[in-house]
Amino acid sequence: MRRSHKEIAQGVIRSLETYVRAVGPQALGWYGDEEGDWQELDTAGWDHIWRELRERNGLIVELRDTPSGAGQYGFDYYGKSLDTPFFRNNPGAVCAVSFWLPPEYLEKHGPIRVRELALELAAPLPFNSGHASLAFNALMELLGVSTELRPWCFRYPGMDVPDLSAHSMSIGTRIQGAYWLTFLGQPVLGELGGITGLRSRLSSPDISVQDMGEERALVTLGTWPDAGDTEQGHALPLHRELARVLEPWLHQRRIPWNGFTQEDMRRWERRFLD
Repeated sequence: MRRSHKEIAQGVIRSLETYVRAVGPQALGWYGDEEGDWQELDTAGWDHIWRELRERNGLIVELRDTPSGAGQYGFDYYGKSLDTPFFRNNPGAVCAVSFWLPPEYLEKHGPIRVRELALELAAPLPFNSGHASLAFNALMELLGVSTELRPWCFRYPGMDVPDLSAHSMSIGTRIQGAYWLTFLGQPVLGELGGITGLRSRLSSPDISVQDMGEERALVTLGTWPDAGDTEQGHALPLHRELARVLEPWLHQRRIPWNGFTQEDMRRWERRFLD
């Protein structure tokens, strides 16, 4: 979201409340403090989080189900005051938020419920773009993890590799890619010709475009999220069709992940185009 935190704080709070209701209050039990240590998310901890979201001009919020390992449930938020000198001259800086669900949640509740939840989470947010996808849940900051992950990325192109911190400093109003659920706002949706223009560019009957109001749309690729499998020749044609439409607005990462060369990074970002 290319908006300052103060403009969107209430929307982020509403989305977090929706998430907690969906996964249950016990799903999140820890939060990261300003020193980088994990603190128990008890009543006092929640009071602290809500107060910080309401009162701060900018902040980082990390909530987890466990203080160790990758975990299953999580909430990350990078809130910025974009009119401060540090961000004023960086058009790529945004406020960004993510919500985690384990695969067991998808298996238990089904893709229709997960899609409904994604819509509920996105509804209060004035997003420029967003997505929901199967993802590798890995501690990318640890040495060697991204190198180990590299071959799995290229085998399963429908997976996401979350890197919210880096993207919140560089994506601006561009699009990260084509995913099972791809949320489009302004300016990209307008440059595509709005809902009507977007629909006219997509021909597959398995791709749906939903008008979310306030010049926002959700593109859904099939019923279930699909990881694909290049070794089995499953190349995700729906993702490819959407990626071709979005290509002029795709974000390109300047610095590759550890364990990836610059060519690896380009190949990953263009995996549905080349």
